[in-house]
Amino acid sequence: MKKTTFLLASALLVMACNQKNKETDTTNTPVEQSSTKTEEPVKESTSFKIENIPYSEAEIGAFPFFTLPKGLKEMNKPLQKNFDVCYFPIEGIMTPIEGKLYKTNVTAVQGEEFSQRYFEKSLEDYLTSIGAYKVYDGEITQEEYNRYNKQDPNKGADGDIGYAGEVIKMYVIKTHKQGNVYIQYTANNAGGKLNILQEEALKQTITKITADEIVKDLTEKGKSILYINFDTDKSSVTKEGNEVVSEISTALKKDSSLKISIEGHTDNTGEANHNKKLSSERANAVMTALISQGIDKSRLVAKGLGADNPLVANDSDSNKAKNRRVELVRIK
Repeated sequence: MKKTTFLLASALLVMACNQKNKETDTTNTPVEQSSTKTEEPVKESTSFKIENIPYSEAEIGAFPFFTLPKGLKEMNKPLQKNFDVCYFPIEGIMTPIEGKLYKTNVTAVQGEEFSQRYFEKSLEDYLTSIGAYKVYDGEITQEEYNRYNKQDPNKGADGDIGYAGEVIKMYVIKTHKQGNVYIQYTANNAGGKLNILQEEALKQTITKITADEIVKDLTEKGKSILYINFDTDKSSVTKEGNEVVSEISTALKKDSSLKISIEGHTDNTGEANHNKKLSSERANAVMTALISQGIDKSRLVAKGLGADNPLVANDSDSNKAKNRRVELVRIK
């Protein structure tokens, strides 16, 4: 009996010890995990930076760098400009990039059906093969479209991309010889659109009008065409316009035999009589300014011709700007 009682007591003692050890282990477990926990690694930013794009060593050819896939063609005459702006969806934000631009609508040749998959897969495989880097694949929001669309001068033109709901795929080719080339395209079952831009800075071609150039034009051509800035719909000469007037004054002082007719011209916007009156007032404003700078009034005549003698057709904003001018015509 004593032996049985001893064995029972021993068993109870062992069980109690085991239970205590378990409690001790359970209590210590969180401490051990806390002491050995490591920090999550910081993820690298996926933000687009052109300097982080690797260079392509492929020969990519001349602008616009590649043809359309076989069986596809430009739907209309593509938009091509030596310098313009195109908006690309960098991280979903339509971002303006300037340079040489090509934009076109794409369709199938006669007798063929357009395949969205064929168009997209052909471009994707070719661009990948020449080292293009994929920047974006997705849609822009309606909010983003509303933000930027009025800033795009080519909105609605052939090949225009960047509407909410369009799935846009964008790539960049970074080259040593050709610089940065941006490509974007989109498609559906009816057709595709493709934009290619070779990034370039504007090469400034505007130079200051000088008295020597005015004298040369008057002597050799009998005429000098100038663009003098006036306040909108007024005859008051702006600060920049007065700089041109000062060059005219200097030219007349260089050659005292010169007599000129100052002829004001407008585009065809607005009512004809108003334009003629405005052009006359502007020509007289230039004459008054020249007289104030010491030019004898007997050497000057002022005329307003309105829109009667355009240099080019008034069929675009840029052409209308060319027609808003002052001509100095030599009086013999």
